Amino acid sequence: MTRIIMHGCNGKMGQVISSLVAENDQVTIVAGIDPYMGIENPYPVFETPEQCHVKADVIIDFSNANAVDAILDYSAKTSIPIVVCTTGLSEDQVAHLKAISEKVAVLFSANMSLGINLLISLAQKATKILTDANFDIEIIEKHHNQKVDAPSGTALAIADGINYTLDHTYNYKYDRSAERIKRPKKEIGIHAIRGGTIVGEHDVIFAGEDEIIEINHKAMSKRIFAVGAVNAARFLDGKPAGLYNMGDLMTF
Repeated sequence: MTRIIMHGCNGKMGQVISSLVAENDQVTIVAGIDPYMGIENPYPVFETPEQCHVKADVIIDFSNANAVDAILDYSAKTSIPIVVCTTGLSEDQVAHLKAISEKVAVLFSANMSLGINLLISLAQKATKILTDANFDIEIIEKHHNQKVDAPSGTALAIADGINYTLDHTYNYKYDRSAERIKRPKKEIGIHAIRGGTIVGEHDVIFAGEDEIIEINHKAMSKRIFAVGAVNAARFLDGKPAGLYNMGDLMTF
């Protein structure tokens, strides 16, 4: 059984993961870390990582960007592998994460859904075929009206996956209102929509002459991200130091 420390246990996703783990006999949460108390959990909860001395196999981090550095340092200090689900990290934090992965196993993904990671793989395959046929690439993402960052980390991960296939030769375009020019060839348009309670939708559009191909993913609930995080924790249990991503789970 994989023993998990849930960092951000009292947040929305932390509670979804707690409920999911309670139904799974292959994993258990042995401790939580969260500065916000007031929620009763079936495991001990500590306000800071330093206060937690519970033995575990993996940490799941679903907190906020301000809390990530401390839990990364805790992971390295205790040699407990960590699944980092928090998005909106700065370049310095990503560099910190990569440095920590030289000491302990770290799995980091902008989106914990296996479906999204399959979408990225499919988009990469389509890109190899369609860009030589003069297809333009656009990405549209939709989220609820409480999401503060735009574009989403997932949309950027999709764009990065596509651009990797293109040897990083394409530029990203977030807003066309400032320039009145025709669309350049080597460009990936990324557009954000915010409204209502949309959990998350991502569309990749390949627009060619007289034909359009679309690949899309719709998240119907936050539970899919919890499932991905728990699967990632099971995957990371016992892994050697290194930087992993959700793509590694596709062959797990």
